[in-house]
Amino acid sequence: MFKSMTGFGRAEKTIGNKTFLVDIKSLNGKQFDLSLRLPALLKSQEFNIRKTLAEGLSRGSVECSISLKDTGDAKPVTINTDLAKAYYHSLATLSRELDIDASNILSALIKLPEVITPTSETLSDEDAATFTALLKEAIADLNQHRLNEGRILEEELTGRIRNIEKLQTEVEKLDPSRKAMIRENIVKLLEEKVGKENFDTNRLEQELIYYIEKIDITEELVRLKNHCEYFKQTAREEADSKGKKLSFILQEVGREINTTGSKAYHASIQKLVVMMKDELEKAKEQVLNVL
Repeated sequence: MFKSMTGFGRAEKTIGNKTFLVDIKSLNGKQFDLSLRLPALLKSQEFNIRKTLAEGLSRGSVECSISLKDTGDAKPVTINTDLAKAYYHSLATLSRELDIDASNILSALIKLPEVITPTSETLSDEDAATFTALLKEAIADLNQHRLNEGRILEEELTGRIRNIEKLQTEVEKLDPSRKAMIRENIVKLLEEKVGKENFDTNRLEQELIYYIEKIDITEELVRLKNHCEYFKQTAREEADSKGKKLSFILQEVGREINTTGSKAYHASIQKLVVMMKDELEKAKEQVLNVL
């Protein structure tokens, strides 16, 4: 079961006389990185909101926007009427003394300090609990989106690993002929340079055995096969977060592919190694999106 780090979740609910809309967007990221926008009413709940998001989403670059809709009964601001009246009387007196039209006093009045202030209203404990449930609903919606994207990622990544395994099988088929070809080329070179009767064939066989052991790729192919199998096994696990683990396994896969290529000395095998590297790079790009 895979989860993508990419997803979108939304939830909306009326709590008391206020309607809250929660939008959460998640992209891939190495750690949990949260950008949070919320109304003043929820400032006192910011710590709990961040904690809930971190626990529910685990990892990724997350943007959460919480907006408050006016239902008609809500009071997003407070008007200090006593202060406004005091300002008005002073402004009206000034306008008469200066013989200025007083019809636009109101527009000037509302701009004066502390006439209009944001409401200091906060959520009750009961409403806060209801809002937390709403937030979890949006998180669940996003996680469902992540699961849907994860199915596509799982198919893509396991397909890349299967392709590497198929290419590895082709390398294994070519390996015996590679060793024989290397031996034939060395013997041929010696015969051309020093003559067939001018070198010790027994000593040559000993040196050939030592040389061919140094360029043997059997261990690399065995480890590569084990890493691919481990990748598929990890992909089947039920853990929610395994992207980092899969990335580490791909690093080991790459190490064995590179070593195989450096020891091959065989054109056809080198070609297969390049194809395996191509599949590996595509897998590495995709695994970055796995939670």
